[in-house]
Amino acid sequence: MDVLILMGSPRQAGNTARSLEPVQEVLRAQGHRCRTVRLYEKELRGCTACRTCQKDWSVFGCPQHDDMQEIFDLVLSCDLLILATPIYSWYCTPPMKAVLDRLVYGMNKYYGGEKGPALWAGKPVALVSTCGYRPEKGADLWEEGMRRYCKHSQLRYLGMLAERHLGYDTVFMDWEKAERAAHFAAGLCRKLDGGEPAAPSHIPDPGHI
Repeated sequence: MDVLILMGSPRQAGNTARSLEPVQEVLRAQGHRCRTVRLYEKELRGCTACRTCQKDWSVFGCPQHDDMQEIFDLVLSCDLLILATPIYSWYCTPPMKAVLDRLVYGMNKYYGGEKGPALWAGKPVALVSTCGYRPEKGADLWEEGMRRYCKHSQLRYLGMLAERHLGYDTVFMDWEKAERAAHFAAGLCRKLDGGEPAAPSHIPDPGHI
C-alpha cells in the first residue's frame, strides 16, 4: 500500500521527523511504500472560499496556481494519509492548515448549489504530533478538530501518536518514544491489512512524560 506523509514541520530533523522514523520503519517492514511531502518546501496559498472547485465534481478544481494540485493528486491516490505536525498554539502549523482548508473544499463537493460527493470518502487518516505540553493538554484540540474534519469528510480516522518535548535543552527521542511509535505503526498496519476498527489516540501515559 502507498502511505503519504504530509510533513508540517519546518525542520527536516526536528522532533516530528524523529517521531516518524520508527513509524516509517515499521510500515516499510510490512511492505508499505512511504512518501513524504515537506509542506514548508511547497508554495501553498490559503483557501479563499471562492467555491470554484464545486463546479466540477470530478476534479480538484481550485483556480489558484500553486503546489496544491500535486498534493491533491497524491492524497487522492494514497492508501493511508499521515498528517505529521508539531503543535503551534494548540493546532497544526500554517502550511498544514492551508492544505486542510484547500482539501476540505476541493475533496468535498458539498458547497455548491447541490450537494455532491466526498472524493476521498473512506480514506484512512492518522496523526503524528509533537508538543511542549502534556499531549492530553497540548495536542487534544488538534485531535478533536481532526476527528470532526474526518467525520465531515467521510474519512476513516485511525488515531494519533503524540509526544512531548520537555525543553530545548533536553533530548527529545528516547527508547520509550521509539517503542510507542513502533507500536502505533504496527496498529496502523493491522487496521490497514485486516480492517481492524479505529483505536483511541496513542497519547503516552502521564507517568512516562
